[in-house]
Amino acid sequence: MTTGPLAFGCWRFVQMSPAEARDRIETALVARMNLIDTADVYGLDWGGTGFGRAEELLGAVLADAPNLRDRIILATKGGITPPVPYDSGSDYLRSAVDESLRRLGTDMIDLYQIHRPDLFTHPEELATTLAALREQGKIREVGVSNFTLAQYDALTSYLPFPIATSQPQYSAVHLEPLRNGEFDRLMRDKVTPLAWSPLGGGALAHGEGTRAELVETLDRLAEREGTDRSAVALAFVLAHPSKPVAIIGTQNLDRIRAAVAALDVRLNRNDVYDIIEASEGVPLP
Repeated sequence: MTTGPLAFGCWRFVQMSPAEARDRIETALVARMNLIDTADVYGLDWGGTGFGRAEELLGAVLADAPNLRDRIILATKGGITPPVPYDSGSDYLRSAVDESLRRLGTDMIDLYQIHRPDLFTHPEELATTLAALREQGKIREVGVSNFTLAQYDALTSYLPFPIATSQPQYSAVHLEPLRNGEFDRLMRDKVTPLAWSPLGGGALAHGEGTRAELVETLDRLAEREGTDRSAVALAFVLAHPSKPVAIIGTQNLDRIRAAVAALDVRLNRNDVYDIIEASEGVPLP
């Protein structure tokens, strides 16, 4: 299954009934968000009731509507273990995958990602664990999240198969993957970036705490394109040649539906560089 240009994120996928949760998954699918991104630690924030609760809620949706399972790319993450806080050791990770499978009610995770790097697990041990989980048929593909380039290189040097995804924070207010070589490395390796917080945690939608020049630039382009600021901000993320997938975090049904407008926005070279200059506040050389 090919990943759509937008994905649905489950960090805020809490405090709702299974029926309400199903509405969000089905609405996301209509909006071409077939990758559903969750994590075992989701459920500790945004009023959630505990570790694993977002996975359990998604599992309840899939149990209620089994036909949805074949329509989605099921992605989850592991390796954050409050209050440790990180553990990618073999024993823990094997247990974490089994628990995620149980909560999600599935026999295979399509994309399993290491949520944040464990500085005290050797990359060879991690690679061996992931390869074993893949061979056992518990996970299909492997990704990383919030890894530095050196950590990414160390892991991929030991993996016996290509890594599928890397998940950096990227938006018009957070341009680090453009500057630190991450996107360049992912393009070299044909790895798909999954951009989290593509609206800057909502700042690009409401404009608060954002440079006035950036808001003005996004609004100017939105007026030209006949859309809103959020659509232009998402289109900026999608415009990079590494072909990022933008993970949408809102749980508001109208905003999920509205996100698809970004796919109709056409930004040229002048537009994307205007956004970068407005974001950084300095002219490009």
